[in-house]
Amino acid sequence: MKQSESLGYLVSHLNVDLQNALDQKLKRYQLDIKLWPVLFALWQEEGITQTELSKRCDVANYTMTRILDQLQTQGLVTRHQEADNRRAFQILLTDSGKALEQDLIVEAERVNEHFLENLSMDERLAFVSLLNKINRFPPDQA
Repeated sequence: MKQSESLGYLVSHLNVDLQNALDQKLKRYQLDIKLWPVLFALWQEEGITQTELSKRCDVANYTMTRILDQLQTQGLVTRHQEADNRRAFQILLTDSGKALEQDLIVEAERVNEHFLENLSMDERLAFVSLLNKINRFPPDQA
């Protein structure tokens, strides 16, 4: 099998390039790529627990603790202890964390546009649809 026929190679190569490009954009905001999934998830729904956030971002809970420590040090999130469960913390965005959303989404869209620029609009829609199908994301979640 050639590299150009290997799904694993092609997806991995694209992922590395996408992450490197977005990481360069995030550095302008004193952030890095490992923080992106957490911020993105919290912009979708804040107030979820650290455990739920770990699941959504597909990272181990101890890794999430370190990421949240960094985001808290940077003043972008706070942890709020739940009254009925002293071990569970809701993760909330600060005003600074919320304020980054618009700028960072634009940066991510620019990265996406760069990687999709050689595709027609129909090809882009088909590509994203196929990725969602392969990843088994329901259409309403995509």
